[in-house]
Amino acid sequence: MAGGHRLLLENARQVVLVCARGERFLARDALRSLAVLEDASLVVGIDGFIKAIGPGDAIQKQFSEETFQERIDCTGKCILPGLVDAHTHPVWAGERVHEFAMKLAGATYMDIHQAGGGINFTVERTRQASEEALFSSFRQRLGCMMRAGTTLAECKSGYGLNLETELKMLRVIERARRELDIGISATYCGAHSVPKGKTATEAADDIINNHLPKLKELGRNGEIHVDNIDVFCEKGVFDLDSTRRILQSGKDIGLQINFHGDELHPMKAAELGVELGAKAISHLEEVSDEGIAAMAAARCSAVLLPTTAYMLRLKQPRARKMLDEGVIVALGSDFNPNAYCFSMPMVMHLACVNMRMSMPEALAAATINAAYALGKSHTHGSLEVGKQGDLIIINSSRWEHLIYQFGGHHELIDYVIAKGKVIYKK
Repeated sequence: MAGGHRLLLENARQVVLVCARGERFLARDALRSLAVLEDASLVVGIDGFIKAIGPGDAIQKQFSEETFQERIDCTGKCILPGLVDAHTHPVWAGERVHEFAMKLAGATYMDIHQAGGGINFTVERTRQASEEALFSSFRQRLGCMMRAGTTLAECKSGYGLNLETELKMLRVIERARRELDIGISATYCGAHSVPKGKTATEAADDIINNHLPKLKELGRNGEIHVDNIDVFCEKGVFDLDSTRRILQSGKDIGLQINFHGDELHPMKAAELGVELGAKAISHLEEVSDEGIAAMAAARCSAVLLPTTAYMLRLKQPRARKMLDEGVIVALGSDFNPNAYCFSMPMVMHLACVNMRMSMPEALAAATINAAYALGKSHTHGSLEVGKQGDLIIINSSRWEHLIYQFGGHHELIDYVIAKGKVIYKK
C-alpha cells in the first residue's frame, strides 16, 4: 500500500501528548499539567512514526483522500503514549516465592542475601538454565508488561556474574530486541552482586579486564547491542571505589551510566553518579540532600521504584523533595524475583499514594522522563509529530483512570500499539 498510512485513530475523547514542544524531559512547573488534546485524531505513517495529531475534523479534511491499513474509532476513549519502564530485571530462572514468605515473617533483604538467598539463589538457577529456556520465560514476561501498557522497557543482565552467563543473558535480551515488538534498552549489570569466592575489588577487576572488553568487541561486530552499564553500589556489595572504576570503564566503551545507588544505606552514590556524568540513578531511598541538589543541577534522572519500597517495607524515596528541587523523576517497575510486578499503571498508582506524586507527575515519570533516563526521549515518551507511534488506547473518557483504577489496567487497556502496529487488542 505505497503512499498510504499505517494507522488512523479517530475522534478520541482525549489524546495525552505529555509534551507538545519537543521537551526531552519535564521537571518543576512543567509537571503541573500535561499537554492534552480533547476530541482529537492521530495518524501514524508506514514508517511507524507519527505523521499528524489534531482536532478530528481537521485531520479528517487533511487525510480525506488517503488510505490507511487500519482505522480505529476511539470515540469516548483516551490515547496515551506507550508506557516506559525504566528499570527491570526480566531474564532469570528459578523463583523466590519462598523468600517472600520469609520477608513477611520479618527477614530483611540483607538477611536473605547473606544466607545465600536473594540474588545468589537466582544466579545459581540462571547459570544452569539453557538460553532457550531463558528466552522463553523472558518473552512471556515481556508479553505481560506489554499487556499492561509498556512499549519500551529497560532490561538488565546481572544474574550471571561470570562472563559466560552474563553474555548468555545479553544474547537473550538481544534476541528479544530483534524479534519482538516491544522496545528494549539493554543494560549490562555484571556488577549486580559480588560472586562467591571473590572480593568486590577482584570482581571489579574481572569486569574491567574481561567482561567489558568482550562487550566492546561484540558491540563492534554487531552481535550484541548494549546501551547502559549498571552496578549495585551498596554496603556489603560494591563500594564507592569499585563502583567508580566499573562505571568509568563502561562509559569509556560508550555505555550510558545508569546504576543502583543509595538504596539500603546512604553511600553518596548520587554524588558519585553526577561526578561521572550518569544518565540515571535508581532507588535513592537513602540519598542525601546534597545528592538531590547535585542531580537536579546535572539533569541526572532519578529512577524511583515504588514496588521495591512497598514490598521490602523500606523507607519511601523522597520523591516530593526531588520534584520540588527540580530533579528529573522517572519510574520503573523493578520487575525481578524479589519484586514481582509487571504493571506500570500499578507503579504509577503506588507512586501517587506512597510517594505523594500527582497523577501528571506520575504519568510524565512513566513516559517522557523514563525515556530520558534511557537516552531515548527524542523518539519515545510523548505523542508528537516525528516520534515513534507507540501508544495505548484506554476505554475511559479521562486518562487519569489508568492510575486511579488500582489493578484495573487489564479491563481499561483496549489496544497497545508499537510503531503504528497493533500488538495487543483486548
